[in-house]
Amino acid sequence: MPHISFSAIKDWKFCPYYHKLTRVDKIKGFEGNIYTAFGKAIHDTCESMLLSRQLKKNFKPEEYFKKALINETKQLKEEIEESMISDFTNQGVGIIPEILPALDEEFGNYTLVSSEEEIHEKLFMDTDDDYTFKGYVDCFIKTEDGKYHVIDWKTCSWGWDMRKRTDPMVTYQLTYYKHFLSEKRGIPKENIETHFALLKRTGKKDRVEFYRVTSGEKKTTNALKLLEQSVYNIDRKNYVKNRLSCGRCDFKGTEHCP
Repeated sequence: MPHISFSAIKDWKFCPYYHKLTRVDKIKGFEGNIYTAFGKAIHDTCESMLLSRQLKKNFKPEEYFKKALINETKQLKEEIEESMISDFTNQGVGIIPEILPALDEEFGNYTLVSSEEEIHEKLFMDTDDDYTFKGYVDCFIKTEDGKYHVIDWKTCSWGWDMRKRTDPMVTYQLTYYKHFLSEKRGIPKENIETHFALLKRTGKKDRVEFYRVTSGEKKTTNALKLLEQSVYNIDRKNYVKNRLSCGRCDFKGTEHCP
């Protein structure tokens, strides 16, 4: 069954030809660095902390993170200096003790509904098209007021500026999660709120910040329209190069994109 993810939509929006190279031809472009390794290690630690708390299991998140970061850096193609690994380790260890207290302060008494929940829902319910939207929700909780909250962990240096906070190709991720999670679980959209949890490596204070993303009817319609356009063109192999993105492309000047 064919499916599309938010990252695939983002690739297509960036450049349809880039989407072809990476998603169809399976040519590897960017393969990660110390920043992505850090993000994955923190992400796994957050998930394990929440599940351990729910199961009332003894868990040492700082030690878990240190091992996870080492494992992630070993998988990188580029060699990372020990001093840099040490810096990122210290930054992660500084953030971790603040994550659950910040979650408690922001949402009060809550119940963990799921962690890393898979979404695999049909795109167009009123057609015979088999395409599905696939994604994973980092954290899904329910608060005492009956509201549900989608939380997506994002690592960054000191935070996000207003440009990034309002960029549709950043916030649409949560718009899609809200829409398809509503369909999967039968929860009215007005009962679901969405948030990015910004985990700031170099922040001096408030190193965990929750940024709420709202997705009204107009924004959801625009996001679904982009999704439909992406699927339509990908399905028909319309891989026209977006030359406005060439300056930011991994394949610029290579044999793969003459």
